[in-house]
Amino acid sequence: MKYKSIALFCGSATGHNPVYVEQARAFGQQMVDKGLTLYYGGGSIGLMWAAAEVMMQNGGTVIGVAPDFFTRNHVLAENITKMIFVKTMSERKQLLEQEADAFVALPGGYGTMDELFEILTDSQLGMHTKPIVLYNHNGFYDHLIAQIERFSEEGFLRPFHRNLMLVATTTDEIFHCLDQYENTNDQDWLKKIRH
Repeated sequence: MKYKSIALFCGSATGHNPVYVEQARAFGQQMVDKGLTLYYGGGSIGLMWAAAEVMMQNGGTVIGVAPDFFTRNHVLAENITKMIFVKTMSERKQLLEQEADAFVALPGGYGTMDELFEILTDSQLGMHTKPIVLYNHNGFYDHLIAQIERFSEEGFLRPFHRNLMLVATTTDEIFHCLDQYENTNDQDWLKKIRH
């Protein structure tokens, strides 16, 4: 699949293990090397900034999308390519889904899960067919992946929906997954639920 931009979902914290910052920076550097545009939450903190900062330092294109209630001097980046302000977190997710060509989730917490599962649900419902990759470096998402497998085993997740999200364990593998991505949704199933 051809893609020119990626929306990044990840923590507004850096976590306790420095490997997560290192990997976010490595991801940002590969974005620059590949000439890709980064869409992200617009923050100047956490893993999201680790990736964005590297891109800005190396001539990359970074577009932030943030609700206007965040404080500019504590949360939001001021030296990125472009900042788009919206009213709500829901609007932010909708704009990221609309504008980005692909989605990558690095380690994070509630907000990252909110973004990831909304983009997965919209893919499940045929709202988009864009690639989604979960970055499971250092086993961070092992338990989440196990829970998703449990969804499938217990009959709450169809196999063609389980495979809408690919899993990578290195930054190189993230881009390999994006390059090889094929949307696995079932068109007959979509015809039954949509008109």
